[in-house]
Amino acid sequence: MKRIAGSLRLAGLLILVIAALVGCRGNTAGGGRLYIYNWTYYIPDEVIAAFEQEFGVQVVYDVFASNEEMFAKLRAGGTGYDIAFPSGDYVSIMANEGMLLEIDGSRLTNWANLDAEVLAKIEFDPGNRWSVPYMMGAAGIAVNTRFVSDYERSWSIFDRTDLRGRMTMLDDMREVLGGALSYLGYSVNTVVQSEIDEAKALATRWSRNLLRFDAEAFGKAFANGEVWVVHGYQENVFLELDEDDRDHVHFFIPREGGSMYMDSMVLLKDARNIDLAYRFMDFILRADVMAEIADWLELPSINVPSRDLMETVPRYQISDLADAEFKEDIGFDIDRYNNAWQEIRVGG
Repeated sequence: MKRIAGSLRLAGLLILVIAALVGCRGNTAGGGRLYIYNWTYYIPDEVIAAFEQEFGVQVVYDVFASNEEMFAKLRAGGTGYDIAFPSGDYVSIMANEGMLLEIDGSRLTNWANLDAEVLAKIEFDPGNRWSVPYMMGAAGIAVNTRFVSDYERSWSIFDRTDLRGRMTMLDDMREVLGGALSYLGYSVNTVVQSEIDEAKALATRWSRNLLRFDAEAFGKAFANGEVWVVHGYQENVFLELDEDDRDHVHFFIPREGGSMYMDSMVLLKDARNIDLAYRFMDFILRADVMAEIADWLELPSINVPSRDLMETVPRYQISDLADAEFKEDIGFDIDRYNNAWQEIRVGG
């Protein structure tokens, strides 16, 4: 999926008219293009359009479905982006790989809007040297109550053989293994091999009840009734649903906890539009802008003044994440997870 803000197919006469208008406006509106690489379904088009209009610029906006996809593309030479939106563990990985520029906090006038208690929990980037927090949440489980009425708010739902072929889990090793580890009472960041092995065995058992692992189309599959239970992000689920269908969906964070995320804005080392990038990040930190985003996503906001401006009740609250953990960069021990994940995929 690719969205290029603004039209690139204007007729020649229209281009001349716009050029003349921009020329009359001078440099006061900024001008230029900003290249952003973000998750699918993560900023409403209206927010991008408002930024473009306010600053007289154009945003080129590309999307990814997983941290691994984003990281692989950037590492393989997918340069040209100014801002990316990695999750916390990948902020640490990208910083250690020399892929990021340090954040100059003095250029972010709306930084004080962020919840200090949330900032204090960030261990993947102490002091936010490399990242600007955007959204905090967790993957959970959505259940279509038309077809499944009796269930527990637990990862154990994936053990149900009566739902075999009607469930999906994310195609994401840290999320799946994190759920299994949490169910077993272990940390989602453990590097103890015996605990990872135990989680691998549990996740392999779950996988036999799944239609597939799915990080991209689970929202559509849930909306069209192909599956009745999905592990994923609530925004992906509900944005695919008709209004009438939403009343028949229950989304919950499993009681055992799981992997929690903090997605952040980072300034990429090869960024060419740094001034515009800071304008965008500060724009996102505005209370009114973040309220619009959080309303659209139906997520809790980490931007304190935005909470009073929100019109939508989030699908879950920050307090529901009390037993969840941020995924951390575990260094070379990630190979323990890679090996377990490969065995899960083969053995499912």
